[in-house]
Amino acid sequence: MDVIPDKYQKKQEQDWQTIGRAGNPTSPQKFLKQDFVYLRDYCLSQGVLFEDDTFPAHVSSIGYNLLSEDKLHQIQWMRPNDILENPKLIVNDVSRFDILQGEIGDCWLLAALGSLTLQQRFLENVIPKDQDFKHNYAGIFHFRFWHFGDWMDVVIDDRLPFLNGRYLSVHPRSTSEFWPSLLEKAYAKLHGSYQNLHWGFISEALVGFTGGIQMSFDLQRSFSYLHKIVKAAAKSGCLMGCTTPGARSTGNIELKNGIVLGHAYTVTWTAEVPYKDRKECLIRIWNPWGHGEWRGPWSDGSVEWDQVPVEYKNHYYQNKNDGEFWISYQDFIDNFSSLCICNNVPTFLNYGEHSNATWSLDMHVGQWPRGGGSSGGSSRKAQYSIHVPEPDLKTYNVVVSLMQKPLNNRHNSQLLRIGFRIFGGGTKPQELSTGFEQAQDIVNYFYLSPGTYTIIPASQEDQECEFLLRIFQRNQSDNRELNTKVNPVVPKDMPRWNQDNSYEKVFRRYANQSSYLDASQLQRILNDVFLKDLMASLGSEDRFSFDSCRSLLALMDFNANGRLVLQEFQLLWRYLNKYKEIFRREDENKSGFLEVSNLTRVIQMAGLSVDDKLLQLMTVRYGDSSMRLSFPDFACCMIRLETMAKAFRNLSVGGRGISFSEDQWMTIIMYC
Repeated sequence: MDVIPDKYQKKQEQDWQTIGRAGNPTSPQKFLKQDFVYLRDYCLSQGVLFEDDTFPAHVSSIGYNLLSEDKLHQIQWMRPNDILENPKLIVNDVSRFDILQGEIGDCWLLAALGSLTLQQRFLENVIPKDQDFKHNYAGIFHFRFWHFGDWMDVVIDDRLPFLNGRYLSVHPRSTSEFWPSLLEKAYAKLHGSYQNLHWGFISEALVGFTGGIQMSFDLQRSFSYLHKIVKAAAKSGCLMGCTTPGARSTGNIELKNGIVLGHAYTVTWTAEVPYKDRKECLIRIWNPWGHGEWRGPWSDGSVEWDQVPVEYKNHYYQNKNDGEFWISYQDFIDNFSSLCICNNVPTFLNYGEHSNATWSLDMHVGQWPRGGGSSGGSSRKAQYSIHVPEPDLKTYNVVVSLMQKPLNNRHNSQLLRIGFRIFGGGTKPQELSTGFEQAQDIVNYFYLSPGTYTIIPASQEDQECEFLLRIFQRNQSDNRELNTKVNPVVPKDMPRWNQDNSYEKVFRRYANQSSYLDASQLQRILNDVFLKDLMASLGSEDRFSFDSCRSLLALMDFNANGRLVLQEFQLLWRYLNKYKEIFRREDENKSGFLEVSNLTRVIQMAGLSVDDKLLQLMTVRYGDSSMRLSFPDFACCMIRLETMAKAFRNLSVGGRGISFSEDQWMTIIMYC
């Protein structure tokens, strides 16, 4: 198709700012800066169907090693309208039974997709409702995935690959339904090609569909509480999947009992049924092939179901060749190798007496610099502190996830060996270490006694790499910071005090009848409201100047109109609270000032790093003649540092650099 005119493109001059508000399901970042609405409207205005030059109908989108050269040249690309007269995105409701795996070995993705169909709250995040094959159809669709801390909106055209008249990709059970094929194409685009979906980990896909925390359980270990965890997970709406043992080189081998080696399945439910003189614990599994089921006890047609009370049999038992089956927990453990559970917060640990527990989240993005001694004792290692209160119950109260960003954002790229250490505590200090694993995401859960702990993420290789650290803590019984039934939208690097909702009342009071704040209104809020308690406790009289308020406003002003709307003010309020707590902790003598000598440690606590030259410039720019920073200067310094560091990562290609026109450069420099 033709080059899209400027009026149908988002203005690049503002793109640097979008990193300041981490993408979320309702306002995601635009993958490759493609805007679905703008592109669709342009195609409609021109009477053309969208053709995606960033993921073309070409061998490069398939991947050169997925098929033989002869087969690659036989690939044909067809739109749903080329295949039948009345295609539909969704027929009735989305269901796992819509999905049939194609030629690509991405059962790990489709098993996760099967689980996604069971949870409407997550499904609505991934499949936007503003698209179909009738109203405003222009050959363009979009889907949303969580990717390394941000939600991404991925735009595709609807040309699908076929080989010898058959779907190369996933295909629907109903010939007229296309959401599985199009969603898979969007996921392939996000990860570079269809080839990059050939073999992977179900845990990665579950996190990509939810933005949540995943926990993988090795079924070869003894888990007396496994049924309790799965029951808690099912009750709280978690996504679940499992895998069988097998190697990538051996492919899929179907055993006599119906189980396929080296394969991923969806866990769809769990139940307890009266059987003989006991309760039998069962787990329900679905095969993304759409056929191929367990043939042992509790399978379709097995004699065990004849010995179950009729009301239980009628409720749970269905004899269909649809790939779904029941299996006992013991047979499940004997035949499967791992179980993966995922939710926005770790509700799967809410079993037994603490089934209603809530969780809070800290999230940090950082970078291991080349030559930074990340696995050794360098002072440049990022360190993050948490405080663990006296727990209500002695059970798991901290979950830590460390994720590394794949090279060039590519799935299946070479991974570093990563891990983290935790040390500190109260009367009995603890030191815990995960060791180093070659994995994209390392997750561990702990029971930590009360006290203050430091978490140090590390990479064993001396190689530059970004990381995402997420720390979940179980709340006390009277703490309601995160409702586990609601998908939390938490910007990157915002600690758990970001759940302070007082910002909205403050905004409404000072914005008066308008729906925005200007710099003078912001100055009154910061000095009269925000600094009030801080000044009383520290005895400082330093206040936010009008110029500093204009600067903070510009950093949060995504629309570049000189005003803050509620959502923009909310982000600023969170930043201010974050750095207020750090300032209080570091101002040990309560002087109302932060010594410049402490600035390096504070920057590391924020998950950032600067060299000596930049640190010196920051001191000159924001410090006073006594080499100290007041809170207003400290807040302006750190918020600018953090937002601009994120802006660079957002705009750069692989972290190597940014290319700007003079106009774009001047827009950034002059406004902020």
